[in-house]
Amino acid sequence: MINPHSILQSHKLRITDCRLEIIREFLDKQVALAHSDLEESLDNQFDRVTIYRTLKTFVDKDVIHKVLDDTGGAKYALCSHDEDQEHSHEHVHFKCEVCGETTCLEDIILPQVKLPAGFQKNEMSLLVQGICEKCH
Repeated sequence: MINPHSILQSHKLRITDCRLEIIREFLDKQVALAHSDLEESLDNQFDRVTIYRTLKTFVDKDVIHKVLDDTGGAKYALCSHDEDQEHSHEHVHFKCEVCGETTCLEDIILPQVKLPAGFQKNEMSLLVQGICEKCH
């Protein structure tokens, strides 16, 4: 199993209890998590602002990436790469309509989209909804 300490060290982040616990949650669950999921699973060990700031730091340092969610709220997923490895967050995400879990399908890359002149792409995402293998 991946060591949470090594993830933080490879991204040159200071090791704190909150950061370690949040990384452990992502490693244990293996699905995208919302801020509220982390608050609940961490049983109020850390206040909501600390969790929010930790998530923001992780997004900024490319430890996690935002995941499109049909509820309008943000979910996050752990990036599956080394710090020095080139990668893209532009892959398909799958949300189960039964259990509600969102999973990265990193082997399915999004197609190139040619935008009209004057448009600039910042981010692209695709959410597929259906029934996951566990619920099928």
